[in-house]
Amino acid sequence: MRLVISDAHAGLKAAIAKVFEGASWQRCRVHYARNLLTTVSRASPEMVAAAFRTVFAQLTPAEVESRYDEVAGQLEARFPKAAASMRAAKQDVLAFTPFPFDHWRKVCSNNPQRHERPRPRPLPHAPSSLMATSQ
Repeated sequence: MRLVISDAHAGLKAAIAKVFEGASWQRCRVHYARNLLTTVSRASPEMVAAAFRTVFAQLTPAEVESRYDEVAGQLEARFPKAAASMRAAKQDVLAFTPFPFDHWRKVCSNNPQRHERPRPRPLPHAPSSLMATSQ
């Protein structure tokens, strides 16, 4: 095991460090994003979430780190708590960057279902126009 992803619960982190000795730990990006959005006004979570997501669209570790810092800087004026939260969580959230790029998409969350392709919605049942009714 080289990377363990979880929420930032102190007891859980301690257990992971003990049981998975030598493995890196990453804060679950999905859980962190939820925590981040609690620091902004109710009128702005979509903007902050969109900016935060741009961090993970980068292609190299240097670009990811640079974009992370840019987003934190952009939030500073309007959302100082969000910027401070991002700065404090940077190492925990970006722990995936030393791993191969091909693995990045798989290490965003501690929920394996988030990695699966969404299933298509079933079509609602509607009577076929070709069906004949007898009277």
